[in-house]
Amino acid sequence: MGLSLGLLSAALVLTSLGHPAAADIPLPRPRPEIPALPAVAVQSDHGPPTACDKRLALMAAFAPEPTLSGPGACGGADLIELDAVLMPDGSRVAVKPKAMLRCEMAESLAAWLRDEVAPRLKPLNSALRVIETLDSYECRGRNRVVGAKVSEHGKGNAVDVRGFVLADRRKVVLTDIAEPKDLREALRDSACRRFTTVLGPDSDGYHEQHIHLDVLERRSGYRICQWAVHEPPSPAVIAAGSVQVPLPPPRPPVPQTRKL
Repeated sequence: MGLSLGLLSAALVLTSLGHPAAADIPLPRPRPEIPALPAVAVQSDHGPPTACDKRLALMAAFAPEPTLSGPGACGGADLIELDAVLMPDGSRVAVKPKAMLRCEMAESLAAWLRDEVAPRLKPLNSALRVIETLDSYECRGRNRVVGAKVSEHGKGNAVDVRGFVLADRRKVVLTDIAEPKDLREALRDSACRRFTTVLGPDSDGYHEQHIHLDVLERRSGYRICQWAVHEPPSPAVIAAGSVQVPLPPPRPPVPQTRKL
């Protein structure tokens, strides 16, 4: 027993002389905090008018918007809010609701209305007064699918168009099979020449009631033109009661987010 106590005492002495206590051993420094990504876009000044802004001012009424960065891949520079398109005869075509777009997209839309749409509506004997839009800038995935690649809407490069309103208050709905087929075909063909992406009925199930237009640049100048121009059923088919109108698929639920 005496020997054991001696050895224990010697061990305690050596520990106190050459080995620091556990409390004296320095711990590694804590890792620095990683800042969380902002839940909303970071805004910065629009800056002086760009070359595009100056060109657009000759054919449209608009207001500059701040540059947006984020969240994620959303955002864009040279954003504007398009209020109206100025026609060659001095009249105005109102954009309802106003569309938030990058200037290059707004310029393409304005040129399409002035050079392509208005002349093709002229046989209706009433001037174009309104373009009815649905979505313009909105930070979301393609087709509102959670986790999908960011839509061109989230970059200010896209607008969804429902139709047009004439001076006599008639409406021209682009997906309405009651509208003249040749008119809808002419509008589709002109849109497919002007924009790099055109999606409508029979494209993907999400564009049965409106037309999606964007200016996404792809490799080798690849373009997408998917807008089926349907004809109304014949009287015989209607009389037989065999007409089945397909309904568009319901939109997926949109998660609650802070509105930009």
